[in-house]
Amino acid sequence: MTRRPAVVRRAPGKLFIAGEYAVVEPGNQAVLVAVDRYITVTVSETGEDGVAVTSDLVPQPARWHWRDDGRLSADGGGDEQHAREGLAHVLSATEAVGRLLAERGLPTPAMGISVSSGLHDDGTKFGLGSSGAVTVATVAAVAAFCGLELSPDARFRLAMLATAEIDPKGSGGDLAASTWGGWIAYRAPDRAAVLELARRHGVEEALRAPWPGFEVRRLPPPAGLSLEVGWTGTPASTTALVAGLNRRTWRGTASHRRFMETSADFVRATVSALERGDGADLLHQIRRARRELARLDDEVGLGVFTAGLTALCEAAEAVGGAAKPSGAGGGDCGIALLDAEALLDITHVRERWAMAGVRPLPIRPAPEGNQE
Repeated sequence: MTRRPAVVRRAPGKLFIAGEYAVVEPGNQAVLVAVDRYITVTVSETGEDGVAVTSDLVPQPARWHWRDDGRLSADGGGDEQHAREGLAHVLSATEAVGRLLAERGLPTPAMGISVSSGLHDDGTKFGLGSSGAVTVATVAAVAAFCGLELSPDARFRLAMLATAEIDPKGSGGDLAASTWGGWIAYRAPDRAAVLELARRHGVEEALRAPWPGFEVRRLPPPAGLSLEVGWTGTPASTTALVAGLNRRTWRGTASHRRFMETSADFVRATVSALERGDGADLLHQIRRARRELARLDDEVGLGVFTAGLTALCEAAEAVGGAAKPSGAGGGDCGIALLDAEALLDITHVRERWAMAGVRPLPIRPAPEGNQE
């Protein structure tokens, strides 16, 4: 019997440049960049039935069995929810491919899935979108191992379906950055509608049908500016912060309307500045984004700005740059855009970050297209 060759796929992490929080609502735009830290997924034959999953972030390997509908059941029974802890995105991504195979009448082969992450530091996440990257890489690797030819759009849609099964509030911006790479403008689809479409009409139809609100377009990198990244050393939960915002009955208030309108305006202006190569205007828009996040934080009390993130922003602005939290805040990473030719200023900012307990990360934007 001919053995299937092993398949290796990787997906990059991401950083939000502008539009976090607002992008959670369908149709609202955000700007993101993929970064050159990756999660790598290897799929190979194992000689045993089912699906075996190993990860450098989970202490013990786990084995699962295919069901007829392309979903997975835990080997040996027991508490399946507990068994999924730490592997939820890998398993949901595998099931998304499995469901497509089942709908097409194709076999779901036995396989071993191995995950290796460059988005963590001794098990602690940097806040670079590890859940999104592992979902995209798993979809790509499992699909290729099973002989499916998928376009980037189809890979994204399967990853979105997989993620929405776990957290329907997630925007999917991380998935888009991990799928297309480079700098992108992104609008989220209505995840509840997408899930309902797949449940009523199947995964195949969900890959073909229009997704209202969804859009991805490539953007050029900023002209004359260096993207600098600082890690606060404190992990944060985007899901918890977004949920906390919703629990505060913020939606529908005057503050909510102002935030959404202002976000839409500075994100639109950020996209325009990137497309025109206008570095000065881009810095202005990033400062606007920081101020609006700070206003939201003051009004709602989410804890977006930690002492480390505040110090990160102040150090960058002191030399004429612009900076803000990347993503939901509360820890994780912040970004700064600095004059690429002002090497002494960049060094000074990095030194000030280190003094404030913020670790400069040697991260650069990832190129477009990184699945192989």
